[in-house]
Amino acid sequence: MSIKIKMVLFPLFLFLAVSINGQNINQQIESFLNHLNSEDFSGVILVAKNGSVTQKRAYGLANIEYNVENKIDTKFNIASITKMITAVATLQLYEKGKIDLKTSIGKYLPDYPNKLVRDSVTAHQLLTHTSGHNNNLDFWKNNNLDYQNVSDFAKLFANDTLLSKPGTKYDYSASGFVILGLLIEEVSGKSYYEYVKENIFLPAGMKNTTELEIDSIVSNKASGYTSSFGQKNTLKRNDYYLSKTSPAGFHYSTAEDLFKFSKALQDGTLLKKTTTELMFEPKVKGYNTHLGYGIDIDQRYNQIIQGHSGGWYGIHCELMNFMDDNYTVVILSNIDDGGKKGASLVADFFKQTIADKKSE
Repeated sequence: MSIKIKMVLFPLFLFLAVSINGQNINQQIESFLNHLNSEDFSGVILVAKNGSVTQKRAYGLANIEYNVENKIDTKFNIASITKMITAVATLQLYEKGKIDLKTSIGKYLPDYPNKLVRDSVTAHQLLTHTSGHNNNLDFWKNNNLDYQNVSDFAKLFANDTLLSKPGTKYDYSASGFVILGLLIEEVSGKSYYEYVKENIFLPAGMKNTTELEIDSIVSNKASGYTSSFGQKNTLKRNDYYLSKTSPAGFHYSTAEDLFKFSKALQDGTLLKKTTTELMFEPKVKGYNTHLGYGIDIDQRYNQIIQGHSGGWYGIHCELMNFMDDNYTVVILSNIDDGGKKGASLVADFFKQTIADKKSE
């Protein structure tokens, strides 16, 4: 075979290999979804390839008591995926020159009650969970209907002792993202809820994403059921463990809306390209993955997976972007699990099938 023929055929062989591999992945995904049943998983799964949705499936019950099935457009509590939304809002204000990521928050919140935090903690540290704050937002120990404003959540921890010196150690921190919410309100002149609705949800076309009171009556919303993270066989409603949305968690959204959010984040609708790159740049090592600004950068597989998970009593959600193969996977579940069933089982399938675990 001549060198010229080899040069022509090699790209063709490469194209065919990639096409066959992509076809195999799509076939594996479809087969997995076809065999998945409501005993394995309760919720919604969306899969997109190259920006187009290829699969949308609903399983299980949105309300067990009344035997109401989950639908493709059912609204789920997304727990900590909200942190990605708060991070984008913070970075939008950074783009406008209203927030300096490396300046202590006292410049913007001069009356914040904790002097060490006021004088030492920066938005950069809050976004990367390196501010020294803890993860305790124990709203359920009081009347969880009392939390209406971001400032109501801040009262829970404002005078707590920090776990470590700001900027020195990673500690996952819900409370740190509440402080980001205070910053957003202060520099934008709007409530946190108004700001994200006007500057994120509307531009991204996220018509079904909102904050809700825990006693709201909303059509097509999934109730949450907790197994105490797989420790108990009997499910219980999770209302006791919920509150209104804070900047750290608990927005309600749909799989389609989170897919739109992911697209808008990557196509320049929400942030400039340079700011998006800054958000996605790995900055610290967390418990399992590296982190950018309010986003996980999972480098444990044969391609990078970017996104965020949401886990709480009666909630397990995943937003995953597979950066080489251009897959987006959204998993929303209204039942928690112990790491081997439910949404964990589904997420592990997609990670292994699309990205494949790195050999040790």
